[in-house]
Amino acid sequence: MKPYDLVVIGGGLQGLSTAFWSAREGARVLVLERDRIGRHASGFSAGGVRTLGRALPEVPLALDALDLWTQLDKLIGDDCGFVASGQVKLAETPDDMRILEQRVALLRAHGFEHEVLHDGPSIRALVPGADPSVAGGLVAARDGYAEPYRTTRAFGRAAMKAGADIREGWAVVGADHVKNLWKLRLSDGSDVRTRAVVNAAGAWGRRTARLFGDEFPLGFNALMMMLTEALPPFITQVAGATSRPLSFKQTAQGHVMIGGGPKGIADLHTGRVRLDIARLAASARTARDLFPAIRHAAIVHAWAGIEAIMPDEIPVIGRSSRAPDLVYLCGFSGHGFELAPLTGRIAADLAAERDMTHPIAAFSPDRFAQPSRSATHAMPQPAG
Repeated sequence: MKPYDLVVIGGGLQGLSTAFWSAREGARVLVLERDRIGRHASGFSAGGVRTLGRALPEVPLALDALDLWTQLDKLIGDDCGFVASGQVKLAETPDDMRILEQRVALLRAHGFEHEVLHDGPSIRALVPGADPSVAGGLVAARDGYAEPYRTTRAFGRAAMKAGADIREGWAVVGADHVKNLWKLRLSDGSDVRTRAVVNAAGAWGRRTARLFGDEFPLGFNALMMMLTEALPPFITQVAGATSRPLSFKQTAQGHVMIGGGPKGIADLHTGRVRLDIARLAASARTARDLFPAIRHAAIVHAWAGIEAIMPDEIPVIGRSSRAPDLVYLCGFSGHGFELAPLTGRIAADLAAERDMTHPIAAFSPDRFAQPSRSATHAMPQPAG
């Protein structure tokens, strides 16, 4: 069988975006997903399309990605439910306001003006559902939210329409580099050959890296979300807090989605997650403190998705320095959803050895140096 130009390992949003951009450029692309498309982080995201509060190295990517979100209908045939509602970060105290003032000063020093500081009266007028004690906030007016599972499936359909092949239930268990091609051994005993590989395996990215002789300290968490009963409309923006983790939005149906950081318990071996009720309760208290409208609302659903986490909480994007024709696109630490339309294109360009026009040095796979291993490996024993 003719070798593929690119095999993407991982059928989440990052991998499917990569497949779309690669196939669009005429590459012969195969996506291998060990489970089901969108089964983990991509299907369980809060869906925030957020430039607000990004780590400084992510800001240029987030702003460029936001431009793509406004073009998705033309690009992939689905707007993915994107709503440019704006996002706000609320300050609860004068200390919080000082933190936000420092944030704005940092951004302005680097030429970014998309986050705008509001005082108490201004933020309460903009977000009338917030508690009257709120001291102010930051606003990114072009931000918003979209539908995670719909977005993931839409990129998958667009990738297939462009010519990509997507296979579910196929895990990569070994890799050999022979005669300028990767031979990937699969869980069913078969193998495929490809010129290039993109590791978009999410929380399983570290295990996948080991198959190619690479190592970096990728961990994982089960980030939890809650959904309330339907309530009368009281907020249009996506809201967060300054000193407490929070992601908060009300859907068109009136339900309120609450998340932003509470962690459950995950098992990479099985892919299963368990909720941590105490942490969910703490997250609910934060939301209740900031938004009186939910103080008596019932929680009707809670869930969690397994997400890859790097020690510095920014992703791994770049070529391997040890293994030829291997690109990394993983470790998004709970905030890769907004970036995906752009980072998939970046990974496709890296795999095709096209010129790189976006600043990605901060996301290098080598920023946490680890001893190298040999270039041929069998599937490692389960590890963290």
